[in-house]
Amino acid sequence: MATYAIGDVQGCYSPLRRLLDKIRFDPARDRLWFVGDLVNRGPQSLATLRFVKSLGTRAITVLGNHDLHLLVVAAGHAKIHHGDTLDAILRAPDRDELLDWTRRRKMMHAAGRYAIVHAGLLPQWTIAKALKLAREVEVTLRGEDCDEFFRHMYGNQPDRWRESLKGYDRLRVITNVLTRLRLCTADGKMEFAHKGSPADAPRGYVPWFTVPRRRHRSTTVVFGHWAALGLYINHNVAGIDTGCVWGRHLTALRLSDRTLFQSSAAAPAQRARSL
Repeated sequence: MATYAIGDVQGCYSPLRRLLDKIRFDPARDRLWFVGDLVNRGPQSLATLRFVKSLGTRAITVLGNHDLHLLVVAAGHAKIHHGDTLDAILRAPDRDELLDWTRRRKMMHAAGRYAIVHAGLLPQWTIAKALKLAREVEVTLRGEDCDEFFRHMYGNQPDRWRESLKGYDRLRVITNVLTRLRLCTADGKMEFAHKGSPADAPRGYVPWFTVPRRRHRSTTVVFGHWAALGLYINHNVAGIDTGCVWGRHLTALRLSDRTLFQSSAAAPAQRARSL
């Protein structure tokens, strides 16, 4: 049995199926870990969501910011953004079933030597601490307070974690860390505006995974979310958002031996015509 971590699909269903063909995915023995952002921006968000849902226990998906955006829009607490490709899901006859499945996904998952999260972890958090905090958001998403949480979910403040945080401020910080984090200071202050290269980061801020003595560094954390970063593999971190939705590649990482597999955003015939 092999486990493959797969980068941000974002509605790129055809490249996903080509990638699964390349790794010779066998649902009877293999497992898939999706790092979030199954939907949005790409052309086939509905097909992607239906397919991953159909995999059942053979796939584990953590929620990304675009997946949460779908839920907030569906709940009526945010508007469709320019470039969103969520309409087909929102009009689908199985809309409610798909939305309910989505809000019951994990915010973080860990097993053995690996953990997956959409965006990142604060340097001050252990894996056990992060999983416990992720569970707080998961319980809220699956509970009666879900709609009220969506009403308060967006915002960049507070920009630091404090154990004393309560209510929606606490849930917002946890959600922002797990689904939006790219940069922070060594003491954990977060910055959310920068989406480009780490080389152009604002003064004093660094990628969360480069902070020395991170408390979770004994576990390899696999993440997506940062297309401008591209493929980033180190001994205890793996960034696998390789920008499929922006015309680049979709990446799978086989966890047992760290072998990489990729499929192009364009089908071979399409690439040939574009040369």
